Amino acid sequence: MEQTQFEQLKKKFQSSTVDEMIDIYISTEGLTQEQYMELLRVFPREHISKLEAALQ
Repeated sequence: MEQTQFEQLKKKFQSSTVDEMIDIYISTEGLTQEQYMELLRVFPREHISKLEAALQ
């Protein structure tokens, strides 16, 4: 995903609820591995198991 577009997505991601974050994380196409990692860095660690469950 192009960097400007990703920055907008990241801002939306950061202001979302945990459930919205999970939806964005699993449904957004075209992200690079580094972009996925950047989103993970701002994802609340206490809810990481919920994200893992959604990915399975």
